[in-house]
Amino acid sequence: MRENEIAKEIVDGAYKIHTTLGPGLLESVYETVLAYELERRGLGVVRQQAIPVVYESVRLEEGFRADIIVASKVIIEIKSVEMLAPVHKKQLLTYLRLTNKKLGLLINFGSALIKDGIHRIANGL
Repeated sequence: MRENEIAKEIVDGAYKIHTTLGPGLLESVYETVLAYELERRGLGVVRQQAIPVVYESVRLEEGFRADIIVASKVIIEIKSVEMLAPVHKKQLLTYLRLTNKKLGLLINFGSALIKDGIHRIANGL
């Protein structure tokens, strides 16, 4: 499956979850439920994957943790806030660059309408 096909499944799953549970729960709840939903759809999911960072030729084994990585191709960053800050998109773009992945989805389950809470971030896609 290609990144765009995976993204379609992720968006569909996020919509279903938001419609069922609504906004306002903790990020960890949405992460758990979204991982379950994507696994049900046959997608490989890794949660809280430690990603190493190389700085000045030193490899730091746990530079950051990706909320969810789907099919080893798409990173999902989950938020549950009233309003996203510009730094959230920059954070995901940095994750994509450091992992050499092409697509990420920033999903804010705190949005009143989930369509307003999903942001696609591309890194050379």
